[in-house]
This record gives sequence, structure tokens and C-alpha cells, in this order.
Amino acid sequence: RKRDDVANAESLERAFASLYMAYQPIVRWGAREVYAYEALVRTREPSVPHPGALLDLAQRLDRLPELGRRIRRAVAAAANNSLARLFVNLHPIDLLDDDLYDPEAPLSRHARRVVLEVTERAGLEAIDDLGARLSRLRALGFRVAIDDLGEGYAGLTSLARVAPEFVKLDMSLVRGIDSSAAQRQIVLSTVQLCRALGSDVTAEGVETAA
Repeated sequence: RKRDDVANAESLERAFASLYMAYQPIVRWGAREVYAYEALVRTREPSVPHPGALLDLAQRLDRLPELGRRIRRAVAAAANNSLARLFVNLHPIDLLDDDLYDPEAPLSRHARRVVLEVTERAGLEAIDDLGARLSRLRALGFRVAIDDLGEGYAGLTSLARVAPEFVKLDMSLVRGIDSSAAQRQIVLSTVQLCRALGSDVTAEGVETAA
């Protein structure tokens, strides 16, 4: 067990050392223009083959807050050389990190161009003062998105608690929507609800002409 712990720690250090961000465009369809970019964490460490593995490894070693800070610093460095809007994923534990609320933190300096994405899938229910924390982030200039709406089971509760400026529909609702009347009705109703609440909607998984 101790040998495994050492190996995991070494893998994580190598992953941190080779960490970088990939930027996926978010397209505003009507205008046919790139509206923003989503920052996606990547690493060149072979033993950590995908972002989920990186998050799992950091969680096992109690280093998720450090990973979050590294990601935010990397995005801030890119923002120094770009005027683009940026969407940045947060793990729920990031919302408990004082660094996130520091006005002098690197990413805070670009807050008015940054949307912080929180997921509906897990973790938010454990944050009793979620509303107050989100208010602090908004006071810095950040906006907030709910990511993967429809993938989990807390969608309506998340909409009420977070009151997001943006909502991203999970790709499980979007893929194959051209051949599913049920999916079309669910997405239509969700979009109408989000618009009534003042949230812009992004559809994930738009990958085919249909």
C-alpha cells in the first residue's frame, strides 16, 4: 500500500509538471461566431490518461485544491495574451478554497471575462453557504454556469440554488436529438425554462450535421 501511495504521488507530480489547457470554442449559432472558449485541463503524463483520472488521483491524495489553483493560474496566463471570454470548470471543493475569492489571484484579474462552471452532478448540496459564496464571486466580476444539466438528478434544484447566467445542456440530451421526439421536447422545455430565468443556454455534443 505504501508503495502504491508513493507511485501515485509521483504520477501526480509528473502530471502537474506537464499540465496544460486545451481551449474548445463555444459557437453562437445565429451569428456564426465564436462566443467564448472553454478551458479543458490536460496532462502529458501517460499514467494519467484523461482528465477524470487526473481528478480522481488528486482526490485520492487530498490535493484537489492544489489542482484547482494550478488550473486557474494556467487559464489566467492564457488570458494575459487574449481578450476572449473563457469558461473554466470548478470542482465543488474549489468553492471552499479561499484563493478563489482573492481579488489579487491571477484569474480574478480577468474575472469580467470569465464564466465559472459548476456541475449539477455532485457536491453542491454539501455547501451550506453556496449562495453567499457565489455572490462573492459575482462581486469580483465572475459569472456562473451550470455544467452538464440533465446528466444528474438535481437539475431544478441546481437552477434554483445557483441562479446561473449560463446553462450547458449535457450531451446526453443533445446527441441523437434529430431522431428523438422525446429529447426535442425535453430540450425545448428546458430552454424555455432557462430563458424565463434569464440564463443563456449552450448545447453540448453538437457533432453532426443533423
